[in-house]
Order: sequence, then C-alpha cells, then structure tokens
Amino acid sequence: MPEYNVANRQTCDVDIRAINSSGGYDPFIDFTTANTTTTGLSGETVYARAKGTNKIPFADPMTGTMTIEAQVYPYKLFSMYADGTISSGGIFAETETVTATAAGSIALAGKYKDKIKTGSLIVYPEDDYGDSTKAITGTLTTGTFSATTASDISKDAKYKAAYLVDIGSSDANFAARKISFKNSTQPGSYYITQKTVDKDEFGTLTPFVMVAYKATPQRNFELSFSSDGDPATVTMTFDLNEDKNGDILDFIEIKEKPTAQSGNT
Repeated sequence: MPEYNVANRQTCDVDIRAINSSGGYDPFIDFTTANTTTTGLSGETVYARAKGTNKIPFADPMTGTMTIEAQVYPYKLFSMYADGTISSGGIFAETETVTATAAGSIALAGKYKDKIKTGSLIVYPEDDYGDSTKAITGTLTTGTFSATTASDISKDAKYKAAYLVDIGSSDANFAARKISFKNSTQPGSYYITQKTVDKDEFGTLTPFVMVAYKATPQRNFELSFSSDGDPATVTMTFDLNEDKNGDILDFIEIKEKPTAQSGNT
C-alpha cells in the first residue's frame, strides 16, 4: 500500500480489561467519554566512552505512561486506584437542624433518620454545636430523641443533631456503593485498547489503535470540586509495563483492502 501523510484530532475510545490470574482479559470498562488520551514511551541510551566521546551504545529498558483525562466518567473508574472492587453499603457523617415542637424531645426529619449508627447521635443547642460541655444526653427511639433531662430541650428552640449514617449492604431504601482505599490492597494490571481515527490528505479516515499489554494505575490522584469554572476533571495515569511475552505497546493501523471488481465480458 502507498504511504500517505495523516493527521489526528479525535480523542480515543478506551476499552479497559482486567488481567486475571490466568492471564486472560476480563471486560472492565468500555469508556467512550474521555476528552484527552495520551500515550508515551521513553528509553534512555547509555554509552561506553573512549577518550571522552561516546563509542558503544547500550539501550536501557523502555518505560512509558498512558493517560486518560475526562470530565464525564463512570464511578467504577475510581476502583482502579484500589483493587478494582466495589462493595455495598457505607458509613458517613450527617448533621441536621431541628426545631423542637414540644419540650423534652426533638423529632429528626432527615432522610437518613432511620439509618443512624447506634451510639453515634449527639445533640446540641444550635448555637453551641461542637461544644462537648453543652451536649444533651438522651435516647433515640424510631427517629425521636428524648432528653434525659426534659428541661434541656425547650419548645420552639433549635437544636443541631450530629450522627453517623450506616447504610447496610442490603438496605431496602438506599443503594450505596463503596470503594475503599487501603495500603493493604494493590491495583491490578489492565489490558488497555485505545481507538481513534487518522485522516489523510485525501480525507480518508483510517482506524488507529494503541494496545497496552500490561498497564498499572499510578496511585496518585486529586479531585477538585468547584461551584464555578469548568466541571471537575479526572486524570488517570497508567504505567506501561512489559507482559509475560515481552510486549509493552502496539500501534495498529487498519486499512480496508480495495474490493476486486470483475470486468465486462
């Protein structure tokens, strides 16, 4: 086939597959919303020198990275920073302000009032929130907090209730998913295919594919949430490693062969 100059201005679709213990590839994420995808390799060369000049080259092993940058992404993407596992349930803090409708008790109204972790509820007068000396002791029964000393809660006064929400793995009302980051777990390795199209000088589009045989997520990331400016961007970087067959990265160009046409007889 003749060689034509090509150019590219289309980000890649990303197919991520987890490398399992048998060396196979399990589909993990089909990711088509990346804004920018980058791939790079580098390999240093060292030289034996004679009289101060380079004479004999020795190539060090290649290293490389593959990066995905996106503002629209699946939640599952974050699990790759851990061990790829998403579990059910979760525990987190919640605070609500309540006006007492009667002396001696307050009725919690937050949507998680029935999911309060046992022993976690603390109630304060609104202006004394966080002051342990002003915490009100009492008991919680089906969403109502009753003060041990009834006079600690006055009708029409405001109180702040702080508690931990505990959503179980089989909760009837809420479905919570959790990704846990621990030093005891390590990211897996992934077989990643990135697909784009090149355009030549005649306007022909040619599929261009990059295959990373063993990509491992770097365990550093930052999430920044802002009320103005651009939406949050997630950037995920993988180290490109050599697999058991010595493969690191392939570039594949796919051209369709012209269809043979028969002449008139």
